[in-house]
Amino acid sequence: MKYLKSALFLTSLLPLGRLIWLGSYDDLGANPIEFITRSTGTWALVFLCITLAMTPMRLITGWSAWIQWRRMFGLFCFFYACIHFSIWFWLDQNLDLQTMWADVLKRPFITMGFVSFVLLIPLAITSNNWAVRSLGRRWSLLHKLVYVIACTAVIHYWWHKAGKNDLQTVSIYGSIILLLLLCRLPWLRVRLQKINL
Repeated sequence: MKYLKSALFLTSLLPLGRLIWLGSYDDLGANPIEFITRSTGTWALVFLCITLAMTPMRLITGWSAWIQWRRMFGLFCFFYACIHFSIWFWLDQNLDLQTMWADVLKRPFITMGFVSFVLLIPLAITSNNWAVRSLGRRWSLLHKLVYVIACTAVIHYWWHKAGKNDLQTVSIYGSIILLLLLCRLPWLRVRLQKINL
């Protein structure tokens, strides 16, 4: 089990490794900043979907290991979101807080992306055993923010793609997240658990 988790950890670093590899060979396309920003944002959303999928997988299989991996995948979601945000703040906004804030208020899709990132921060900070013990029931309540983040992240992606009239890919992600959120409904949870019986 430990080796499997290590393998999953290393696999989760492959998107970053790919960017480093492409960058070292000057193969990030005509607009490297846009390529990196888009790629890290997409992978943050992918890991968000994977994180949300852990509970349904446990219900279906009865295998508790899925929940043990959920925290790791959630942190990888935050990791790629951090890179996504940092590239935008550093290279697009020149580390200027005033310019950044003006952009957040001006463009709705940036607003949703910023909200998603800010909401991820307390979840990442409290993704440790000490926080679980210290917060008790409040920890579980706090981490339900992931459902809000799933919605704001999809809206962020949707509004960004709507400006380019390219909604095919984001529709797929939106459908996946909707399905994963529906799996939290009590009656559907019961049905998923029955699959394992």
